[in-house]
Amino acid sequence: MARYTEAVCKLCRREGEKLFLKGDRCYTHKCSVGKRAYAPGQHGQMRKKISEYGIQLREKQKAKRYYGVLESQFRKYFDMAVRKKGVTGTVLLQILESRLDNVVYRLGFADSRAQSRQLVTHGHFSINGKRVDIPSYLVKPGETIALYETSKNIGNFAELAEKVSAKVIPGWLDLDKTNLTAKVVGVPAREDIDLLIQEHLIVELYSK
Repeated sequence: MARYTEAVCKLCRREGEKLFLKGDRCYTHKCSVGKRAYAPGQHGQMRKKISEYGIQLREKQKAKRYYGVLESQFRKYFDMAVRKKGVTGTVLLQILESRLDNVVYRLGFADSRAQSRQLVTHGHFSINGKRVDIPSYLVKPGETIALYETSKNIGNFAELAEKVSAKVIPGWLDLDKTNLTAKVVGVPAREDIDLLIQEHLIVELYSK
């Protein structure tokens, strides 16, 4: 499975804003964007005029980095969104939100999407009672996501109930905080997606 393995703080600095890729650290004084609010590299502090294409490209890169997907997979999701009914940009975000690693993060089972991706890969979650270790699995309405029974007594999972109780859960997910299970009750609405993404710019980029 291909994945980004370099310093993720560089990604936030390149986009010029916090992408919250390192969980709680992003809310502290240790955040790199707060210390060095310019792009990494030798010429990072130079002021550059960005073209229309550059603005669209940066929006696509930002979306990719939020969800932790690489170019080929992101393009696959875009092509999938084009074939579905609805506004292409909104459908694209709905597909990305439906990834299992993102759902695990949204439910509060992990501090970041990178951590949730690792937890899923290690087989700590099940869907409808069956263990699933594929982070890119797209959940569907009616499915039940649960922390695998044998994982509940492992390390940080023992304190998970307190963590998820403080998390704001989007309306398309119904979380049982006592049993640490969740049901997908619908499709993510655009207002449920709190990321600062202008999806129409991504559509314009791919439509050239």
